[in-house]
Amino acid sequence: MMAQDAHYHDELSLADAAEALGKQALQLGLIHSFVVRHFADSSQFYIPDEHQKSLTPEQAYMQLKTLIEEVDK
Repeated sequence: MMAQDAHYHDELSLADAAEALGKQALQLGLIHSFVVRHFADSSQFYIPDEHQKSLTPEQAYMQLKTLIEEVDK
């Protein structure tokens, strides 16, 4: 299952793309959970790791896309 290049043009659509990648990573068993906190003007992503720091939509998208692409190789 190859990660699809998402079409995004603003932070909201990028956050949606990152959330979709998170769901795909869950289905593939690559992560056991993730949390998205939605605010009026932004979203914060939490992907389980030893640091438990929040990620921007851009950071979450890139981390999840890389994780999924590594499995596809």
